[in-house]
Amino acid sequence: MDKTTIEFKEKLDATHNFPTIYMFKFIVLEEKGKLVEALFPGHEVISKPSSKGKYIRITARPMMGSSDAIIDIYTNAHKIEGIIAL
Repeated sequence: MDKTTIEFKEKLDATHNFPTIYMFKFIVLEEKGKLVEALFPGHEVISKPSSKGKYIRITARPMMGSSDAIIDIYTNAHKIEGIIAL
């Protein structure tokens, strides 16, 4: 893990009692929405298109068992080209 990831993990551990519901929000091009939704199998995912329909905002609130599980999702999400994590 790099320094930024270690610091993020420490903040997650300091501010959350696991397991906990954690909210993820991402913005991607509309055609990449299914890739983001696939990060949350078995969980409700809410999608909202932008006013012109080019982008989509995706929100998920899965139950997360650890800070490592949260970091894994962010790591996989950042493999999706053009993704913005909110």
